[in-house]
Amino acid sequence: MLDLPVTRVDGDWVDIGDGTTKLSFQHAPEYRPPLWPDPNFPQQIHLDIQVDDIDATESKVLRLGATLLSTKEAGFRVYSDPSGHPFCLCYD
Repeated sequence: MLDLPVTRVDGDWVDIGDGTTKLSFQHAPEYRPPLWPDPNFPQQIHLDIQVDDIDATESKVLRLGATLLSTKEAGFRVYSDPSGHPFCLCYD
Protein backbone atom coordinates (compact mmCIF):
# COMPACT_ATOMS: atom_id res chain seq x y z
CA MET A 1 0.00 0.00 0.00
CA LEU A 2 2.82 2.42 0.82
CA ASP A 3 4.89 1.41 -2.24
CA LEU A 4 7.98 1.05 -0.01
CA PRO A 5 10.38 -1.78 -0.86
CA VAL A 6 11.50 -4.40 1.66
CA THR A 7 15.04 -3.32 2.59
CA ARG A 8 15.94 -5.92 5.22
CA VAL A 9 14.74 -9.30 6.43
CA ASP A 10 16.46 -10.72 9.52
CA GLY A 11 14.64 -13.67 11.07
CA ASP A 12 11.44 -12.29 12.58
CA TRP A 13 12.33 -8.68 11.69
CA VAL A 14 11.46 -6.87 8.42
CA ASP A 15 12.24 -3.28 7.39
CA ILE A 16 10.61 -1.36 4.55
CA GLY A 17 11.68 2.07 3.35
CA ASP A 18 12.95 4.43 0.69
CA GLY A 19 16.03 5.99 2.33
CA THR A 20 13.95 8.75 3.95
CA THR A 21 11.14 6.73 5.50
CA LYS A 22 11.66 3.43 7.29
CA LEU A 23 9.16 1.20 9.07
CA SER A 24 10.22 -1.92 10.95
CA PHE A 25 8.06 -4.89 11.85
CA GLN A 26 8.71 -7.74 14.25
CA HIS A 27 6.82 -11.04 14.47
CA ALA A 28 4.59 -11.35 17.56
CA PRO A 29 4.17 -15.08 18.31
CA GLU A 30 1.24 -14.61 20.74
CA TYR A 31 -0.47 -11.98 18.61
CA ARG A 32 -4.07 -11.09 19.48
CA PRO A 33 -5.67 -8.93 16.78
CA PRO A 34 -7.02 -5.58 17.95
CA LEU A 35 -10.76 -4.99 17.90
CA TRP A 36 -10.91 -1.24 17.38
CA PRO A 37 -12.10 0.65 19.36
CA ASP A 38 -12.36 -2.01 22.15
CA PRO A 39 -9.61 -1.25 24.74
CA ASN A 40 -9.63 -4.92 25.84
CA PHE A 41 -8.01 -5.75 22.48
CA PRO A 42 -5.60 -2.82 22.00
CA GLN A 43 -3.76 -1.87 18.84
CA GLN A 44 0.00 -2.29 18.80
CA ILE A 45 0.50 0.34 16.09
CA HIS A 46 -1.59 2.93 14.32
CA LEU A 47 -0.60 4.71 11.11
CA ASP A 48 -2.20 7.91 9.85
CA ILE A 49 -1.48 8.14 6.12
CA GLN A 50 -2.06 11.48 4.36
CA VAL A 51 -3.51 11.00 0.86
CA ASP A 52 -4.42 13.34 -1.98
CA ASP A 53 -7.37 11.33 -3.32
CA ILE A 54 -9.29 9.52 -0.56
CA ASP A 55 -11.64 7.65 -2.90
CA ALA A 56 -8.87 6.30 -5.16
CA THR A 57 -6.74 5.32 -2.16
CA GLU A 58 -9.72 3.67 -0.47
CA SER A 59 -10.30 1.55 -3.56
CA LYS A 60 -6.63 0.52 -3.49
CA VAL A 61 -6.54 -0.44 0.21
CA LEU A 62 -9.81 -2.38 -0.07
CA ARG A 63 -8.38 -4.34 -3.05
CA LEU A 64 -5.32 -5.09 -0.92
CA GLY A 65 -7.51 -6.61 1.82
CA ALA A 66 -8.30 -3.71 4.16
CA THR A 67 -11.70 -3.40 5.82
CA LEU A 68 -13.47 -0.06 6.24
CA LEU A 69 -14.24 0.50 9.94
CA SER A 70 -15.53 4.07 10.16
CA THR A 71 -16.30 7.18 8.12
CA LYS A 72 -17.84 9.14 11.02
CA GLU A 73 -15.03 11.67 11.45
CA ALA A 74 -14.35 14.59 9.12
CA GLY A 75 -10.95 14.45 7.43
CA PHE A 76 -10.15 10.77 7.84
CA ARG A 77 -11.49 7.26 7.42
CA VAL A 78 -10.56 4.31 9.62
CA TYR A 79 -9.65 0.88 8.21
CA SER A 80 -8.08 -2.34 9.42
CA ASP A 81 -5.39 -4.25 7.59
CA PRO A 82 -5.91 -7.98 6.92
CA SER A 83 -4.38 -8.79 10.34
CA GLY A 84 -6.76 -6.42 12.15
CA HIS A 85 -4.43 -3.45 12.76
CA PRO A 86 -6.37 -0.20 12.42
CA PHE A 87 -5.02 2.67 10.31
CA CYS A 88 -6.41 5.93 8.96
CA LEU A 89 -6.38 7.55 5.56
CA CYS A 90 -6.34 11.30 6.18
CA TYR A 91 -7.40 13.89 3.64
CA ASP A 92 -8.27 17.59 3.43
